[in-house]
Amino acid sequence: MEWLVNLFTNTESVAHIALLYAVVIAVGVYLGKIKIGGISLGVTFVLFAGIVAGHIGFTAPTPILTFVQDFGLILFVFMIGLQVGPGFFESFGTAGIKLNGLAASAILLNIIVMFACYFIFFDTTNIANLPMMVGTLYGAVTNTPGLGAANEALSSMSNIFNGSVPQIASAYACAYPLGVVGIIGATILVRFLCKIKLEEEEEKLNETESGKANKKPYKMHLEVSNKYLEGKTLLQVHDFLNRDFVVSRLVHNGELCIPNRNTLFHLGDQMLIVCAEADQEAITAFIGPKLDIDFEQQDQPLVSKRILVTNPEINGKTLASMHFSSVHGVNVTRVTRHGMDIFASASLPLQVGDRVMVVGPEDAVDRVAKKMGNSVKRLDHPNIATIFVGIILGLIFGSLPLAIPGMPVPIKLGLAGGPLIIAILIGRYGYKIHLVTYTSTSANMMLREIGLVLFLASVGIKAGASFFSTVVEGDGLLYVLTGFLITIIPILIIGPIARLKFKFNYFTIAGMLAGTYTDPPALAYANSICTKEAPAVGYSTVYPLAMFLRIFTAQLIVLFCCG
Repeated sequence: MEWLVNLFTNTESVAHIALLYAVVIAVGVYLGKIKIGGISLGVTFVLFAGIVAGHIGFTAPTPILTFVQDFGLILFVFMIGLQVGPGFFESFGTAGIKLNGLAASAILLNIIVMFACYFIFFDTTNIANLPMMVGTLYGAVTNTPGLGAANEALSSMSNIFNGSVPQIASAYACAYPLGVVGIIGATILVRFLCKIKLEEEEEKLNETESGKANKKPYKMHLEVSNKYLEGKTLLQVHDFLNRDFVVSRLVHNGELCIPNRNTLFHLGDQMLIVCAEADQEAITAFIGPKLDIDFEQQDQPLVSKRILVTNPEINGKTLASMHFSSVHGVNVTRVTRHGMDIFASASLPLQVGDRVMVVGPEDAVDRVAKKMGNSVKRLDHPNIATIFVGIILGLIFGSLPLAIPGMPVPIKLGLAGGPLIIAILIGRYGYKIHLVTYTSTSANMMLREIGLVLFLASVGIKAGASFFSTVVEGDGLLYVLTGFLITIIPILIIGPIARLKFKFNYFTIAGMLAGTYTDPPALAYANSICTKEAPAVGYSTVYPLAMFLRIFTAQLIVLFCCG
């Protein structure tokens, strides 16, 4: 039995270290699934499992723990950046600017409340108290990447703390559970403060969606009745209308054909048009009335097919540059990206992973399919090179010293900020430098979760030795109290402002607050009370900026205030 004892006690053994992480992660993940009042802590429970392991002496050498912690953090934040990158800049639309402004205001209020609690409740002469409040802040807002960024920034300042860096994960762990509950509770309280009825909010969403067109593709059959169009080319009609539309099929004198830019319009021609839903009335009024027919049901040699873009050479090319109509004799009517239909405008750049609806003769459609790749198997193969090239660039960028007036030493974006910013840029613009950034959702989630659990387990194990003394003998209860204040006060201010001043739907507000706190349980609650996509839209609109600000401000607070 000596071999078994050594397996659990010999901290220098590779087998012991692997066993340590396997036990902590497995126990934490399973316990995190337990729901109390319908709420679970999820994968974050790995942190608490690590704390218990560290407390009982089930640990590993500190350099090993630090390496695994930092590598897990890099992998986690990079995969987050790669996911949010494509929608990061697009989230600043008209409504998006307001929602992101509210989210940024809530994040600022979190920081202000943290400093207020620090000056009111804690001894400001103790240099360890401010870092511990930073840990409390990120537990209160349930943001683990922020904790990682703050931890990483603190590790570079160990000389200020005489080599004993405060274990801010202890304060994070104290504030986190009530943070999860507080976000949902405060969101519910906003509903009562603003006297909101869920049934009325649902009805308003139905009314809004019925009149909302945006870029949703709309298909219709029209007959040319405008005499002005006689003898005009498709390009001339398109330019005159100044609206995007695609004529995928045209019947002239009983013959069905695939039109191109030079196809002439004649009175009585019948055509299948795909356009943005918002434009369908204007196009109908200009060209002619709708017809109650369906070309797709007629006996003709044309087919429509969804083609998957998997050829890396197509990545970043616009539809106009592909010359589908003039060269290949087919038309592209719409593109599906990340589960959303996008109107196929000429300037739309294609990305690997897009699904393109192509209409034309069967042999021509098959040729286009081969050109685009159309191989599901190819998408299942992860683009590992892009991930590690991005990490290399992120680490270099994060290590660049940035001189700030008034700061004794230059600051750095570090292991969290650098990879995050580079990942966002690669996710959005990678195709311009021929980097294939597509990663399936399952692959992204797997890599992200692996990075997260490695980080949480390492932080928990390192903090375990001092955690219980911090809670029982130290300021543990104060961390719980101040964390709760940091959680709810900004929500109770921003929520009513979003409703009373900006008139946002309550479900959108609930999603926005969940995204601001990057808190999936809060989003799950919002989704459970709404049958529409409003909570998810609010969440996804602010999540990229909120995540970036949480990570970036964590480092700034530590470097400016603790340094």
